[in-house]
Amino acid sequence: MRRVVVTGTGVVSALGIGYDAHVDALRAGRSGIGPIELIETEGLTIGIAAEAKGYVGTDHFARNELTLRDRVTQMALTAAKEAVERSGVAFTDAQGMRTATVIGTSMGGQHTQDDNYRLIYRDGKQRVHPFTVPKLMSNAPASWISMEHGLKGPAWTVSTACASSNHAIGQAFQMIRSGMVDAAVTGGAESGLTFGVLKAWEGLRVMSKDTCRPFSKTRSGMVQGEGAAILVLEEMEAARARGASILGEIVGFGMTADANDIVQPSLDGAARAIGAALDDARMKGGEEIAYINAHGTATAANDRIECAAIRQVFGAHADSLLVSSTKSMHGHCIGAAGALEMAATLSALGSGIVPPTIGYEEPDPDCDLDVVPNVAREADVPCALSNSFAFGGLNAVLVVRRFDG
Repeated sequence: MRRVVVTGTGVVSALGIGYDAHVDALRAGRSGIGPIELIETEGLTIGIAAEAKGYVGTDHFARNELTLRDRVTQMALTAAKEAVERSGVAFTDAQGMRTATVIGTSMGGQHTQDDNYRLIYRDGKQRVHPFTVPKLMSNAPASWISMEHGLKGPAWTVSTACASSNHAIGQAFQMIRSGMVDAAVTGGAESGLTFGVLKAWEGLRVMSKDTCRPFSKTRSGMVQGEGAAILVLEEMEAARARGASILGEIVGFGMTADANDIVQPSLDGAARAIGAALDDARMKGGEEIAYINAHGTATAANDRIECAAIRQVFGAHADSLLVSSTKSMHGHCIGAAGALEMAATLSALGSGIVPPTIGYEEPDPDCDLDVVPNVAREADVPCALSNSFAFGGLNAVLVVRRFDG
């Protein structure tokens, strides 16, 4: 089987526009959570989110382009442009034919959908823009990325709620490893900070009104975020031949279904996904793993189940692991979560700086791992995991390794 490496990253998040801004904020332990400014909040009980306040569509696209692209697609294209530029890859006609586009998103064009519901049901309009459907469809980000970069290989959208990005990256990884394609542009995007989406999440009663404190006994729930992160994956020998800068190597992928409950997580499902990823990476026992970027939503059910799953899989080695949730800074970006967290994980491999879990106040006896509270930690990170566990009981875990040639 062929080896698969990451050669480019691009990010739009509440922490900044661009991979460097995102990573710098993570290392500084800076929160992107604050008052919602993107939409009117009258009628909402939740007034905070991790909003990408520095992202303005007109900074990146002409007005005629914006009429065809929802905010989620704009962010995906912006992140993809950066990722491709940073990778230095040239998608010639031949290369484009052998490149996949696999993008995760849970909700698609929610701003377009929400705006048009208001036009019809509140304002009494009888017509909507003729490109409303192409703007709101979930495959719009993948389609626009493939068109923008001339990627004519397999292209599709993965929608598995909070695991969408990890599933997308994992499938792209498997396609390159098997020889089906030679490269992939993959990751995820989400922009669900709309009245309708936030009202729906309020109904679940899992949202925090102040901030996100994963693994802390004083946690009060999750905070919605928005953003996009895109990776360029390549077959290792081809990347080395063109002198690419390699950010890390993906070596394992595991996915499971809980087959248990539509919203409650399962210890068994999470543990089996982690175990499957380690087995795929030929790391039985997992002693090589130094860091886990946790799903870490700051809900009691997720945090405790995830910590128990880590202990079940790693045994005594769990006490040596660094485990942090970067959702404490960039919020829970749903379909984009895994990709934003993979960017954080890759940065830890390259820099030896593990991002913290900020907002941490008081230990929870059921989360008795080293969660890197509040301040980033210098550490040798040769290998790391990134966990994503979604509503519907769908789990996806990636294993990445520092590339040493």
